[in-house]
Amino acid sequence: MSSHPFRVADALAVLGAGFAERTVAINVHGDRIGYRQWGERGPVVVLLHGISSSAASWLPCAQVLSHNMRVLAWDAPGYGNSTPLADVAPRAADYAGRLQAWLAALDVTPDAIVGHSLGALMASAYVAAAPVAMQPKCLLLLNPAQGYGQPGQEEKSRSVQAQRLATLDQLGIDGMAESRHAHLLRPNATDEERAWVRWNMKRLNDGGYRQAVAMLSGDDIGAYLSKRPASTPAQIACGDGDGITPPQGCEALAKTFDLPFALVPSAGHASYIDAPDAVAGWIEHAVLSQSQNA
Repeated sequence: MSSHPFRVADALAVLGAGFAERTVAINVHGDRIGYRQWGERGPVVVLLHGISSSAASWLPCAQVLSHNMRVLAWDAPGYGNSTPLADVAPRAADYAGRLQAWLAALDVTPDAIVGHSLGALMASAYVAAAPVAMQPKCLLLLNPAQGYGQPGQEEKSRSVQAQRLATLDQLGIDGMAESRHAHLLRPNATDEERAWVRWNMKRLNDGGYRQAVAMLSGDDIGAYLSKRPASTPAQIACGDGDGITPPQGCEALAKTFDLPFALVPSAGHASYIDAPDAVAGWIEHAVLSQSQNA
């Protein structure tokens, strides 16, 4: 699909056929995770979406990856058909706990965990706490959201939370999708690419989004990356035109933790939609490099 101009109608047809939604129970309480899978063999790549998105949004990138890998993309707790977390103001560690339970339910050990935007916080929290047997061979942070929970950021944290919730209260999910979808993509994105982001945003759940806003406002990716095992390598990449998590901030995060950093050309915040082939290539290179070093 990535070799032709992107069309939402084509994406929805492929979504139902090759990347269909599934659900699995993850504990005795009946909590469930909704997810999508593509590919049956090869390294296992786990994809974690951001605050305004869903598992389905990964479709163009997942299709490329599925040629050589088994791709698993979840709907985070409170998104899609995934059971929300109990806490109204959860932290990334709470999402990471569900992530570990989901992978255990599927009897899967990930070769790579790719976290986009807010998903990068969840992915970082996962590697900070997961047992050795459940650690990925590599952690890949794409356009990472760093959170506003650092000491001294209290005013910014309150401002971000208030602004996002005010937008939701004023516009609702549909209105927010209409007004915000274009900001996630490069300036010259096609109408069809914008429509794809809008379609995914319109599937957000009010309660799940509010919990994610609380996590973004109150957590700190650095607190988790500082606990990353030395045996779990990590990399960071960012779209060169990202106006939401700008490249300068992503590169500074990489320098703080001495991690490789790459720019995704001609891509905004939703870089895996703007440039699915480039992002898939970055993921494949990281996974194959770790396999060769093993």
